[in-house]
This record gives sequence, structure tokens and C-alpha cells, in this order.
Amino acid sequence: MKKILLASAISAAMVASVQASEHSGTYAFDTQGTHQFITFKISHLGYSWLYGRFNDFDGEFTYDADNPENSSVSVTIDTSSVDSNHAERDKHLRSEDFLYVSEFPEATFKSKRVVVDEAGEADIIGDLTLRGVTREITLDAEMVGHGEDPWGGYRMGFEAETELRLKDFGIPMDLGKASETVEIEISVEGIRQ
Repeated sequence: MKKILLASAISAAMVASVQASEHSGTYAFDTQGTHQFITFKISHLGYSWLYGRFNDFDGEFTYDADNPENSSVSVTIDTSSVDSNHAERDKHLRSEDFLYVSEFPEATFKSKRVVVDEAGEADIIGDLTLRGVTREITLDAEMVGHGEDPWGGYRMGFEAETELRLKDFGIPMDLGKASETVEIEISVEGIRQ
């Protein structure tokens, strides 16, 4: 009887391990279907909110279901793709006053470590390089979901957010105290490779 119970326990443990690991792997961002967004929100003089996004970015993440702390992510953003739904403002955002895209055409993020809490939410700590300045930031991240898609692939999605101080990244434009920080929201869907 003990042998049967032991065999059942081992089988159950193996099945649970396979189920947990089945969604581990490296996922490329779905740039073709553009199921991904990097949006931002910043106060305009304290009177209203300015919203925008970056239209062109790429990246990948590796997810370790057994040990989520071993997961990682890297992203490259085309800073000239900034889009605030206003051509003249976008021209200003690309200038030396803000992103200075002629000198710094890309921004990058590369994770260094992941800390997961009991609720399954994660802090992704990594280096953001923006406008030639590299600083460590923390992304508050949460898995949206994962599973097979209708085309025979396997997908996983995450959302994350953070807040940046403009001056920390050498952005010289000063629109007052209400506009010192920008809120960033990221939503990505990856396809397992």
C-alpha cells in the first residue's frame, strides 16, 4: 500500500511540475500584431493631463514558472516614435528639450533581478537608459495571462508601471513642480519561441 501511495505522490508531483513548467520559456514581443503598448501620462502645468505613447519598440522576456525570480526582460524603444496625437508637440518632444532623438535614437531597459511577492505580483528591477543616462528603476508588474493561441502558438502577457523624474534622465525642460514626473504604463504580449 505504501508503494502505491508513494508512486501516486511522485506521479502527482511530476504532473504538477510539468504543468508549472509548461509555460516557461522565452517570449518575443508581438510586434507584428502590435499587441503591446508603452504609454505615458504627465501633468501639463498642473491643469490637465498629457497622454502619449511610443509606437515602435521591441523586446523579449524569459519566464521561469518554477522560479519566477529567474525571469528576465529586455526592451528597445525607438524614441522618435513618440506620439502624443499632436504633430507640433511631438516635434518638440523629439527635440533637445526632451528626448533629443537625433542624439539618442533609442531607449533601453534590461532587467537585473525580479522580486515576487506572495500575491504573485513582481518588482522587476533593471537599468533604463534614456537620453544617454542609465538609472536603475523598478517596474511594478503583474501577469495578465497565458495560453495557446488560435494559430498554434503559446502566448503570455504582462502589465507594468513605473514613474520617472524627468531631471533624473537629463531632460532639461522645466514645466513646474506638477510636471516633474511622468507615469509610464507598459502592456506586452509575447509569443513563445
